[in-house]
Amino acid sequence: MSTAVTTYQAPALDQVRILVVGDVMLDRYWFGDVSRISPEAPVPIVRIEKREARLGGAANVARNAAALGAHAGLLGVVGADEAGTQVEQLLHGGGIHSYLKRDEAISTIIKLRVIGRQQQMLRIDFEEPPSDTVLRNKLMQYKALLADYDVIILSDYAKGSLVNVADMIAAGRAAGKVVMVDPKGDDFARYAGATVLTPNKSEFRHIAGSWSGEEQLTAKAQNLRAELKLDALLLTRSEEGMTLYTEKEVFHTPADAREVFDVSGAGDTVIATMAAMLGAGAGWNDAVQTANRAGGIVVGKLGTATVTREELFG
Repeated sequence: MSTAVTTYQAPALDQVRILVVGDVMLDRYWFGDVSRISPEAPVPIVRIEKREARLGGAANVARNAAALGAHAGLLGVVGADEAGTQVEQLLHGGGIHSYLKRDEAISTIIKLRVIGRQQQMLRIDFEEPPSDTVLRNKLMQYKALLADYDVIILSDYAKGSLVNVADMIAAGRAAGKVVMVDPKGDDFARYAGATVLTPNKSEFRHIAGSWSGEEQLTAKAQNLRAELKLDALLLTRSEEGMTLYTEKEVFHTPADAREVFDVSGAGDTVIATMAAMLGAGAGWNDAVQTANRAGGIVVGKLGTATVTREELFG
């Protein structure tokens, strides 16, 4: 008598088409050695030994989607400068379709991190908001691209690229797309009508206020979800894991316990993984559990990093 063996079928992420729209950045890392304190001020001297550039912000979301095997496109704004060209090159190298707008009036957003002995010593930010003309052109192109993609991720870092976010959500939902938003700022009303919002604890607290227990948190989350007419709200809770609130249920998944090395970019990995899973036909709970697992893997890596399909599904 033979016994049937059930094998796990990994989702067909390579069939999913994800369009990421938002604030595009270039993350630069300068690695060095720290051996003494400056004689000029009580600060460490970092002697730079290696430099590295990675996609940041919305570009890191697209990078994460592509690393999972999904077809990823990126719509955003960079400057007509050397950093913008480097972003284009990194997108090309990562197999990401670029719809970047080059804005002559601004410089590309750069986050420069100085790392000494595997610890971040300093971060320097260079940023300017895009011009109105470029943003209007971007909205027109967004609407033209909708037909080519299954899932839309609006990655808001409050740098000015998503001033038209309400129009983008409305157009995306009207086209029958899953529209996911990683929110920022003190006004979530502009995200009304999205499929799902993915705030972290501090972002949610800023909007809804503090809570004294799980029951009060659930009430606040469900009130916000209903008020904004969302299908779901995913609250990412660091060491407490993640909680998904829908009209029918509250689904909690505990943190994937492992050593936390660097949390930068973990939210990008979570939303990209969830988008890929939903696009492949997974249910809410399965998508959240997989995204939680991906977030647990990526915090064990230095800087803005990605997770592969092999790491997720073995």
